[in-house]
Amino acid sequence: MQRPSPDHAWTLTDGHAGNVRQAQALAAALALPTHDWTLATRAPWRWLAPRPLPGAASAFGASFAAQLGGITPSSTLLAIGCGRQGALATRLLRARGARAVQILDPRVDPRAWDAVIVPAHDRLRGDNVITLLGSLHPIDDAWLDAARKAFHALGALPQPRTALLLGGASAHSRLDADALDATVRAVVERVRADGGSVLATASRRTPAPVRERLANHLDGVPGIVWRDERDGANPYAGLLGWADRIVCTADSVNMLSEAAATRVPVHVAGIDALGGRPRAFVDALLASGRVCPFDPVGDGAWAPHLAEPLRETARVAEAVRQRLAHG
Repeated sequence: MQRPSPDHAWTLTDGHAGNVRQAQALAAALALPTHDWTLATRAPWRWLAPRPLPGAASAFGASFAAQLGGITPSSTLLAIGCGRQGALATRLLRARGARAVQILDPRVDPRAWDAVIVPAHDRLRGDNVITLLGSLHPIDDAWLDAARKAFHALGALPQPRTALLLGGASAHSRLDADALDATVRAVVERVRADGGSVLATASRRTPAPVRERLANHLDGVPGIVWRDERDGANPYAGLLGWADRIVCTADSVNMLSEAAATRVPVHVAGIDALGGRPRAFVDALLASGRVCPFDPVGDGAWAPHLAEPLRETARVAEAVRQRLAHG
């Protein structure tokens, strides 16, 4: 018997920004009314998720348990999880009758979900595994146009506008404060020589000393600096919308995926400090020609030009639709 098509969705994550953004991006691409759950997983389920230990229905508190109890085999709910905690929640919902999609490798058999979405640089493969280059995100032409309108003042800055997206060290990146400072200085030197402006933003991984030095590095150069909430609302969307070129550190798959979704050249800094699966992703981007290594001295790729955007979310959403229709 054909199961009913989902007509609404829940996103289920641990609240980490990268996980939330991917789950919400998929729900939006599927055009389903959505409720977002932020999961506070209790021990011991938090430690062993997504394995459904006895009593797992109580892992996320009374409110979730009550909603879980109302799910039946005729449910029209699509549960979209991202991260291990989300994977446990979606697994429980599917056992009750919801359809379930997991984003990122759950580290258990993917057949516990209707579909599992993983970056191509991960090793997981299977009949219901959908791969993509990079990560899911909402960025398309309409998103960029809305970002320009929301941050219209950035459009008055002199061109070419160089967006500088700084990350930091991670499990796979040895990008330290000295390397980040060197990248900032190199961008500033080039902009001072050629003209234009710098739109710089830090991330949660950027070391505090680097954040504090950003304003000094960019002293006398037109542009803006965003270190953290002290500088007001994060203008990240505006930076992507108004950039004529982007310099992005290599440590964040999400940040690089979003930069590559614009129509401007992307220069990747800190590649040599990167290893593991994220390095495989960067190497694939380099091989595709969508990005290039950061070289502020070279003139060719440094000149602003239109680039073909890398946008995987719509394709993945269609693959999910097909999977749900025939699974």
